[in-house]
Amino acid sequence: MQVLHDITEDIRALAHRARHVAVLSGAGISAESGVPTFREVQAGLWERFSAEDLATAEAFACNPDLVWTWYRWRQALIQQVQPNPGHLSLAAWQRALNRRGGSVTIVTQNVDDLHERAGAEVLAHLHGSISAYRCVDCGEPHELPRPDYDGFQSPPEPDPTPPCEHCENGLLRPGVVWFGEMLPVEAFEAAAEAIRRADLVLVVGTSGIVQPAASLPLLALERGTPLVEVNPEETELSELMDYCVRGTSGQMLPALTSGLS
Repeated sequence: MQVLHDITEDIRALAHRARHVAVLSGAGISAESGVPTFREVQAGLWERFSAEDLATAEAFACNPDLVWTWYRWRQALIQQVQPNPGHLSLAAWQRALNRRGGSVTIVTQNVDDLHERAGAEVLAHLHGSISAYRCVDCGEPHELPRPDYDGFQSPPEPDPTPPCEHCENGLLRPGVVWFGEMLPVEAFEAAAEAIRRADLVLVVGTSGIVQPAASLPLLALERGTPLVEVNPEETELSELMDYCVRGTSGQMLPALTSGLS
């Protein structure tokens, strides 16, 4: 493992040679756009709760309106921020390699759409999408208008959870993966296959704490594929990496992809 504080010629050479790149992104890249990470201090209505208290099926069953409003408020906040240079650099690299017959495959643990809004295609949202909804009973998907909260001002009171239009008793829930729930099998298998076929794997802005997503880089390790971490701090995955670049994705990814598009 080499710990670096800039993009070196060795890392640039890896990027220039790579034809099939897999990127695993986590909360850090979205935090740079202003999306609070899941474990940051809550405010207003939420200050009595940890995020984990609001992100379980048990919490929803106990107080659906509170959980529903927290996720709608978080979606509103996401709508008010913009993709940052890290997102934009990955999107540009993806387009450039696609033109040359290669690929940059993005797998994200984030439930937002910032990669897509930057112009990238995302293979897999491992933890679901905050803007997708389904019935907690019958599973029927639903589309809803955008929330009208100010995402930077906490709602004063919880709003009622909408009922399902397709069954009698169900309530709508966000289409995210709560603690204790299984990841979507198809998304995880697609992510694993992308990492197996990659000749370079980037791990960007993820702490490496949340399993089983954090196990995906092990697939590259087994094949001897170069692993590069971009994160300001040491993570649970750092010791597995060939290179650990200590900096934000907004700084380091533009430097890494410069000249590749």
